[in-house]
Amino acid sequence: MANLGFVGLGVMGSEMVKRLLSKGHSVKGFNRTKSKAEWLIKEGMQWADSPRTVAAPADVVFSMVTNSAALQAIVEGPDGILAGLAPGKIYVDISTVSPEYSRSVAEKVRAKGADMVDAPVSGSVITLQEGKLSVMVGGRKETFEKIKPLLQDIGPKVTYVGENGLALVIKIACNLSLAVQMLAFSEGVLLAEKSGISREVAVDVLTNSAIASPMIKYRGPFVLKLPEEAWFNVNMMQKDMLLALELGRNLDVPMPSTAVTNEFLTAARGMGLVEKDFAVVFDVLAEMSGVKR
Repeated sequence: MANLGFVGLGVMGSEMVKRLLSKGHSVKGFNRTKSKAEWLIKEGMQWADSPRTVAAPADVVFSMVTNSAALQAIVEGPDGILAGLAPGKIYVDISTVSPEYSRSVAEKVRAKGADMVDAPVSGSVITLQEGKLSVMVGGRKETFEKIKPLLQDIGPKVTYVGENGLALVIKIACNLSLAVQMLAFSEGVLLAEKSGISREVAVDVLTNSAIASPMIKYRGPFVLKLPEEAWFNVNMMQKDMLLALELGRNLDVPMPSTAVTNEFLTAARGMGLVEKDFAVVFDVLAEMSGVKR
């Protein structure tokens, strides 16, 4: 049993807290909107009024927020996580943010005598609920070994990648492929549909074929019906695609399929679909093809 803190109780963060509570850990949490955390309080999570008051009593504090700006907002300032850290504490950021910014936060954490790792995850809410989430970790190896059992309580597959920031790099590499696969899948479905094959049959065949990655198996059916609540919306996916394109420029790695797919996400924004699951790239391509959802 560990004394934990958790900042950022969105869809994924709240499910992680639920798993940690179920493993017997004590968790104190904070979220910008308290109402979203009420169900966790009923599950046994303690409420804190700021990121600082989450971090101060915790041996290990986690965070999961939307982007680099959101991370800066919860880390810095008089009520931020940094203000609550002390020597010996460990900070685990699960957010998908700029590797460069994450490294700068790690330097500030170490200046306080604490340590930090980046630990983004691969998987969806369903993957998390089923206990199949993958966790990638960047930071000092000795710190990784200390927190590995805690991370395994969140997801069974925990992989040490290397120094700070590198787990974020591999997470970005994973996510760019999700969007690219979804666009390619949409092309295949629409090609079949306009040839006279029903969309349902096309989805059934493709999701049980050689191209059916785990992502295609669970997100492919979204071309038939989008979920009411996005698992991973256009805004969040485009943030990751832009991070990928930035890394590609910095490292001289051409990113042609990422660049094209990113334009479809921009089109989705222009069509007012920014809050929809990124599988909505199907709708963008369907509109261009003269096909209705």
